Amino acid sequence: MAKVHLRKITRENFHACLNLQVTEVQRRLVATATQSLAEAYIDPNLFPLAIYDAAACGYEQPEVPLIGFTMYEIVAGVGFIMRLMVDQKYQRQGYGRATMIEVIRRLKLHPEVEIIATSYQKENEIAARLYQSLGFWQWNISFAISHPTEVYVKLED
Repeated sequence: MAKVHLRKITRENFHACLNLQVTEVQRRLVATATQSLAEAYIDPNLFPLAIYDAAACGYEQPEVPLIGFTMYEIVAGVGFIMRLMVDQKYQRQGYGRATMIEVIRRLKLHPEVEIIATSYQKENEIAARLYQSLGFWQWNISFAISHPTEVYVKLED
């Protein structure tokens, strides 16, 4: 089973983060790292993180490549996982699941987080299966129920 190590975005890994590539089909389903980092720059409630294989742990300059990007937000008691992007070279190896498990673990450490939630494009069946397998179910909150393109889900304990 894949394990991950998450790190802050720094000068050293910034360009590798910007160079992450998803498949052609996924490009219309996920925001770019560039867009996400721009949003995080102006919003202190956003936490962007670089995804590495767990082999990077303990190394100041990892000897393994950056494999993806994730970002979460903490607002109004909700830890919302906004982004999950694994480079196409590292997909289907368990890194997306491992990243979600680690982000959920981190969000549970924040005392102000009462709900952990995420969303995905309605046509993104891979994300739907992943989130459901982790215990996420439809979030019946007014703005989410009627959203035309996104499905909002929350973690059920």
